[in-house]
Amino acid sequence: PLVVTDRALARLPVATGFVAALKAAGLDVAVYDGVHGNPTAAQANAGGAAFRAHAADCVVGLGGGAALDVAKIVGVLGTHDGDALEFAWDHPSVRAIGDDLPYFVALPTTAGTGSEVGRSAVISEDDTHVKRIVFSPRILARAVFADAELTLGLPAPITAATGMDALTHNVESYLSPAYHPLCDGIALEGVRIAARALPVAVRDGANLPARADMLMSSMMGAIAFQKDLGAVHSCAHALSTVADLHHGLANGVMIDHVMRFNLPAATARMAELARVAGVPGAAAMGDEAGAAAFVDWLGRLKAELGIPARLSGLGGPRPVTPADVPALVAIAERDLCHQTNPRPCTAADFERLFAAAM
Repeated sequence: PLVVTDRALARLPVATGFVAALKAAGLDVAVYDGVHGNPTAAQANAGGAAFRAHAADCVVGLGGGAALDVAKIVGVLGTHDGDALEFAWDHPSVRAIGDDLPYFVALPTTAGTGSEVGRSAVISEDDTHVKRIVFSPRILARAVFADAELTLGLPAPITAATGMDALTHNVESYLSPAYHPLCDGIALEGVRIAARALPVAVRDGANLPARADMLMSSMMGAIAFQKDLGAVHSCAHALSTVADLHHGLANGVMIDHVMRFNLPAATARMAELARVAGVPGAAAMGDEAGAAAFVDWLGRLKAELGIPARLSGLGGPRPVTPADVPALVAIAERDLCHQTNPRPCTAADFERLFAAAM
């Protein structure tokens, strides 16, 4: 096996102990730990080279969404010719992914993207940082170990950011106007679970039931968003591209701003989300009051979790300023996710959203 993990995790006992256990079992193990930040094509290509150099016959992804996304592509690059970006679905000469992929096992250490059960991998162009998607059912993991104990060491800020990613997946997929009642049911239950478990997991990182619940909500969000997503993700993709912002944190900052924009177009569904999330009094409210209460609840949840209310409160690789708005708008408008937002989003709408969030 080639174990694919991220640079920071590779040095922690959860990773070193895991690799030692595999070696003790008689396996010839190599580790690729070149994943960091928002994963890039170069990181994936280097992982493919590591697979070939080790003459590996399987891939084990250990880490959060970034490590798991790269691990999916490492198996492709280790057995196919071509650059990682040439397998992106929108490449002008996209390469086909064959059936002869190595066995792939996923072990998530965060509860956010649900990448362990996803059939897509997101990587960024190295120069522009624009996100590209490699999409194929063939890159699905053959086995997933969703073990809550692997998430116990996650710091509170990362627990909050990744948890908001899981919540956003469930919320946006439920609000998408596309028709998929199966995904709707999964998304509603994912919201119900996250609303109760996420504050506990952030407040008490050793709470194993809360950690397990968040792993379930994360996977449910990834399954539900096969229906589609919305404008929160278009904004988050733009923020990751322009400011290299953590994807879950970007979703967390933007979600209530976009939901307020969506109110007129998704009133009944947002009122249902308020009831499912357990917003006090929501069960007795009409749709308009319930939908507004859901947006207010999102703001309170962010404050409880330590997610900044606005972009101006962010740390990270670099601050986001009003001067960034034109670039953010241009990228968000080109992003596909908002095409299934309940309310259509124009460039002018994105400009107002980013300005309101600033």
